[in-house]
Order: sequence, then C-alpha cells, then structure tokens
Amino acid sequence: MYRMKWCCVSAFLAVIVVGLGGSAVSAAERRADSPPNFVVILVDDLGYMDIGANNPGCFYETPNIDGLAASGMRFTDGYAANPVCSPTRYSLVTGKYPTRVQATNFFSGKRGGEFRPAPLNDNMPLDEITIAQALKSRGYATFFAGKWHLGSSEEYYPQNRGFDINIGGYSRGGPYSGKRYFAPFENPQIKVESPAGEHLPARLARETASFIAANRDKPFLAYLAFYSVHTPLMGRPDLVEKYRKKAAAIAGEEFADEEQIFGDKPRKVRILQKHAVYAAMVEAMDQAVGKVLTQLEESGVADNTVVLLTSDNGGLSTSEGSPTSNLPLRGGKGWVYEGGIREPWIVRYPGVTKAGTECGEPICSIDLYPTVAAAAGVNIQHDIDGIDIRPALEGKTLNRKSLFWHYPHYSNQGGIPGGAIREGDFKLVERYEDGRVHLYNLASDIGEANDLAAMMPERVKQMRSRLHQWYQSVDAKFLQQKDGHIPWQPTYFK
Repeated sequence: MYRMKWCCVSAFLAVIVVGLGGSAVSAAERRADSPPNFVVILVDDLGYMDIGANNPGCFYETPNIDGLAASGMRFTDGYAANPVCSPTRYSLVTGKYPTRVQATNFFSGKRGGEFRPAPLNDNMPLDEITIAQALKSRGYATFFAGKWHLGSSEEYYPQNRGFDINIGGYSRGGPYSGKRYFAPFENPQIKVESPAGEHLPARLARETASFIAANRDKPFLAYLAFYSVHTPLMGRPDLVEKYRKKAAAIAGEEFADEEQIFGDKPRKVRILQKHAVYAAMVEAMDQAVGKVLTQLEESGVADNTVVLLTSDNGGLSTSEGSPTSNLPLRGGKGWVYEGGIREPWIVRYPGVTKAGTECGEPICSIDLYPTVAAAAGVNIQHDIDGIDIRPALEGKTLNRKSLFWHYPHYSNQGGIPGGAIREGDFKLVERYEDGRVHLYNLASDIGEANDLAAMMPERVKQMRSRLHQWYQSVDAKFLQQKDGHIPWQPTYFK
C-alpha cells in the first residue's frame, strides 16, 4: 500500500472556461493564501466511447464535456477500480482499492452463478476518511448531489461522511422512486420536491450551481454524481425526438454475438451507437455539466477551481436494453475487459496542464483522493493505494508499475468473475471459476481479441505472480463452493 505524506502545497490552480482556448494561468500568479476549489463530476455508466472527445464519430452530442477536454487534459488510459458502481465510488472517495474492505460488487449485489460469489461488504466502513472529511480539515465547504450508493442507512449517507450538504444521495443505485427521472422524485434525500416534470440531471445541476454561488468566497468541494445515464432508460421527449430522427439516417447492424469473457456461450452485444433514448440521456447530462461550468464563471471562481470528470464503470452494452456500444473496446459494464473498466477521464488543472492535451499514462479512480488532497495541501496520515497524478498532468511519467482489478461476482450484465493486472501495454486477465488466464497487448490490440498467453508464458508467470501477491496484500476473497462444486482458488506464488 502506498503511504502518502504531503506537505502543504503553495502552488494553486485555475480552470479555463469551457469554450475558451489559450494557455493555462501560471500558478505563480495565484495568491498564496487562496486554496483551489474542486468540482468533481461523476457520470453513472458513461462509457469511454460515449463522448465526442474520445470518439469523434460518437452518436451522442456532448459539447460541454468536449469543451472541458479541449481546455484541459484528456486521459486515454483512465480506469475505474471495478467494472460496477459502488466499488468504484468507494475508491473515488477513499483512495483505496475496494477489495481491501470486500466492497467488490454494487451494494447490494447478490447475483449467483455456477458458484457462490465472494462475501460482500455492502456498507462503506464508518472509519474510512473520505475526501470530503479530508478537505473539511482544511476549512472547505463540502457538497454532494446525486447518486451515493455506499451504504444501507442514513449513518452511511454523504451528510454523515464529511459532506455539509447532501441532495439526493442515499442507498439506492438508481432513480427508482416517484416518476424516476422526472419530478416528483420522491427521493428521501431531496427534502424540497421539484416542480412537476423537472428533469433530475437539471435539478442536480441547479443545486450544484446554487452551492457554488453561495460559497464563492470560501474554498469548496462540489461533488456532482449524476444518476444519469443509468437505467431506467428515460429521456426528455424533445431530445428523444431529435435522436430518433438522427438514428433514422444511420444504417447497419446494431447487435452481434460475442463470446463470453472466459467461456464459449454467445452473448448479444451492441456494436452500433443508435439508441435514441440513451442519446437523449447523455445530451441532457452534458447540458447539466454545462450549467455547472457556466456557474463557475458567473460566480467569478473559474480561475481558481479544479474540475475533474469521470465515470464509475463502462457503458452498458450487454444487458438491460444494451443502450450503447463501446467498440473498439470489448465488453462493457460488469466485465473486466476494457469496455467495462476504461473510462472517460478529464482534468482541468491550469498552471499544470495545457489546454487540449492528452495523456496515455494509466490512471485509476483510486488516484482522485491523493490528487485532490495534494492540491489542497492536505497532509494524509493514513495508508491509501492511489497516487498524486500531478506528474502526468505536467506531461511526465508516473512511478507506477501495476494497476489491479478484482471482481469475484457474477454481474447483472453477464460478466464472469475475474481479476486483472495491467503493466505497461500488457494486461493479464484471470478467470476465477477455473483459473484460466489470458494476456493482451493493449497497444496493438485494444479490443482484446488476440490472447498471447500461450506465446508469452514467462510474462504470464511474472504478471500472475504479482497479481497474486496483490491478492494477498488486500486480503482478496474468492468464489465459494455451491452444491458440492468447488471453484478455483489461487495458489499464491512464493
């Protein structure tokens, strides 16, 4: 585990307003007594290929997110710590791999298969120090809006985990009450109901913008975690109609059969972005992002606010309507293929990043906490797994050898239990049902179609050894027997 001990940072940051180019403001021009604000934008189920900045041919229109990328740094190899939501959300607010506390599936995910899944902890432990608590120690006002999904009762909710304000964050993983994406929401953590028909992403953006305006004279953290673009698939009628017309002009097969990640059963996977309702959800979310970014400018704090945007897992491509395609990435939400874990990652860190740059350094959701903490001058005294990615933001390399994934569950999307390790361009995937391994070179095979395991046995041995050492270090749990059937268990390398 990586121990972080940060000294107070005297260099401060700014963001460039969406749509404006030009060079970043020098950190030397910042007042030494003016710490930066932070806006963290987390989009639920947004795939890597679902934004124009990553996919110029994208069916969905995301001008505000694309503008954010144009004025900051876009990561081509940014990851979630897990292929489903709650574990990644845990990693974002703690800086730790979710395996350390057995938070390895969505809360509460009990889906079974040939074997019983690993034990699941479906509450974020109360002794975790969240990023909000860390920033409060430096005098920050803290705000949360949207999907939390990190605990079963109010003691686990954002307002009891370091956030001064919580709008909409509770136990559920989607907007399943009331009229769902349209008011009345009947969400127990939205104390003042919206006018009838108000769209949920607009409400969350409105609340976030109000918080920014009210706290313009003090340092703040605004954490906007959209329920969008998670199911249920519901869009604003005007946008749905727009994309139905757009889809009518697109020809081609929308679905194909794909071999399961470690097996031989066919599975339907979307291969063409053409889902009008999903497209409407993406654009409405992007419009909400634009409202928040505009408020930063109108409040006069845009030049001292760091903005970070990412997702919690890959796009939904193999079940529940299969609304998006992640191609050329394989798989999607619920799978340890790239389609399930590679995410949009955009950071505007003026004075450090340059507008319109991209970076191929692998980063992960575990890195949000230490990066924000370092920028705010927080002295972290406890152990975490993530690293401060500032060197990458400056165009340098990161001193990191490996990234790890551990998903000992059967996903709702058809994904089979497995783990993975990435080192450089190589990624090794291990199946938990029978212990088979697969090796891919992501530089030449981003679609993970060519298994190199038989051709590179020494690399497989070395990477698998390091993966197993990591399992031991985080006390990883594995599948359990069912009806007398005994699953594979790792025999750790010495």
